[in-house]
Amino acid sequence: MINSNFIANSRASKEAGRLANLLKNLNLNALIVGEKGVGKRTLACNIVDAAVVDGTDLNAVLNAIGSNSTLIICNFHKISNYIILKETLLKEHTRIIATASKKIDDSIADTFFGLKISIPPLSERPEDVEALAQKFLYEAKELFAFEKNVKEIDIKNIHVNLSQNAYSLRRSVYTAFVSAQFLEKDILDILEKFLTARLGSGDDYRRLLYIFDVPLVRAGFKKFHSQLAMSKNFGLNRNTLRKKVSELRHFLKNSEYKL
Repeated sequence: MINSNFIANSRASKEAGRLANLLKNLNLNALIVGEKGVGKRTLACNIVDAAVVDGTDLNAVLNAIGSNSTLIICNFHKISNYIILKETLLKEHTRIIATASKKIDDSIADTFFGLKISIPPLSERPEDVEALAQKFLYEAKELFAFEKNVKEIDIKNIHVNLSQNAYSLRRSVYTAFVSAQFLEKDILDILEKFLTARLGSGDDYRRLLYIFDVPLVRAGFKKFHSQLAMSKNFGLNRNTLRKKVSELRHFLKNSEYKL
């Protein structure tokens, strides 16, 4: 990795890191492209120690250019007037390192930048996922300041969500770590607060019973691997369990939470 902030274990991130190191010694404008949460801003900050401004506010960008010799512009694809931006950059002789989560037309990119760096999503960089997860686990321990009786968790046992790259990965790790510290009373208190806010429909018991059933069935599948083994350990008739699973799957058909 090029420093402690940008994780670079995969081939793609190592190449991005190599180009970033080159840019530290070159007076070039550069564009870093990739989905949200892949590390664009972190890499930009590794290249230059400069003020950061959001491209969604053109006036703020123009003002920042006037008072900085080097600038990081996030969301460059949201710039509303590239002509005015170009004129201002030439006038002030300001160097920019920009990030974009959407593709920018080549004619625009070539006008502003001498180098473009692409960072793939985390789903294509499995070597970086575990290292990032370990980093987020350390953050969680520091953030929640558990001093004793901490239940350690194995990163390999965490079901990670990479849909939003580092954002959702961090949430997965934090959730796994904090939930591992819960006592039974904590879980019951959380459920009580959750359910209290949803009571009052006149059909509450039937409508909310899935809150208990779904996690239990999912845990059963993970631990016992089959409905036959689950029925024996749950003390349920196999047909009764099969019917329950079918009902829950129908109930969750439009949910991202699946059995």
